[in-house]
Amino acid sequence: MKRYGKFAVLIVLIIGALVWLAAGGMGESKTYYKTIAELGQMGERAYGARLRVAGDVEDGSIVRKGPLVEFTLIQENQKLKVQYTGTDPLPDTFRSGAQALADGRLERDGVFRASKIQAKCASKYEMKPGEKSPGAAKTSL
Repeated sequence: MKRYGKFAVLIVLIIGALVWLAAGGMGESKTYYKTIAELGQMGERAYGARLRVAGDVEDGSIVRKGPLVEFTLIQENQKLKVQYTGTDPLPDTFRSGAQALADGRLERDGVFRASKIQAKCASKYEMKPGEKSPGAAKTSL
């Protein structure tokens, strides 16, 4: 019976270590989605926390400085300056007027440092007036 007892203790220790590692990893990978207005209301809690912020890219605000890309997000007349220094190339749909989602951290200087950017150009995916959707059934008269 001693052999099974030692084996059971070893299994419990391994499972406990795995649960502890998983719980610690989940806390570090949490990302909270906030609007620009909510980000301003967070106060001190916003600094250093991993966040996702969405908005429209302000016209003419995209400035490329080598690997650094600076731009401004606008949402309901509120602005947020963003600096992207990620390793992934920016999406093809990232341009002035596009909707963008920045994933990163707000620094004390008021600049949002993003490590990931997602972009979508809504007009690219909308149907033109009078156009049928691709899945619409064809009718002949």
